[in-house]
Order: sequence, then structure tokens, then C-alpha cells
Amino acid sequence: MTKADLVDKVTAIGDLTRRDGEVIVDTLFESVIGALKSGDKIEIRGFGSFRTRQRNARTGRNPKTGAKVEVPAKRVPFFKPSKELRDLVNPNGAKSSPSVDPHHPPAM
Repeated sequence: MTKADLVDKVTAIGDLTRRDGEVIVDTLFESVIGALKSGDKIEIRGFGSFRTRQRNARTGRNPKTGAKVEVPAKRVPFFKPSKELRDLVNPNGAKSSPSVDPHHPPAM
């Protein structure tokens, strides 16, 4: 789903003009981004929570040249879905079939 698809859904549900739907979606996104920038946590009951996590500085590697590169510390956005959302996405529970890694088949 794209932002345009989301605007279309909001417009259809609320019997609004497309411009009104864009304003609603943009306001929602700007509010989430603003809160994360200021270090706040956003919690939407039944959906999930947004927050930032701190990543420490590290030494990385340029994959093309193999040269070492210093990667600075930074904050990254993180989303944690609510239990309700996880249950809606997986209606039959968390029954996961044993997966076989194609790169590392099981030993015989």
C-alpha cells in the first residue's frame, strides 16, 4: 500500500475530498515524525508503538573496496506491533512450520 492508496481509503471512508484526505494523512505522518524527532514514544492501542533506538558507533566495511569505514552513532526509528495486530496478521496463532535454510540444509 502506498501513501496515495492510504489517501484514497481515507477519502472514501470519510466522504471527503482528495485534498482533505491528503491533509489528514500528511498531518498524521508529520505528527509521528515530529514526536520521534523530539525523542517521544507514540503508542496507538491495538496497532503498536513507535520509538527510536540508539545505535552505537561501529567500524563498518565498504563492500566494493573492502576498506574500513567508521559508522557514527545514530538514532533509528523502531516499530513494535501490538498483540492485537500480531493476532490479526497471524489468525491461526504463531504456528510456524519448521523452515529449512536453503543455504544450510539439515545434516543427515
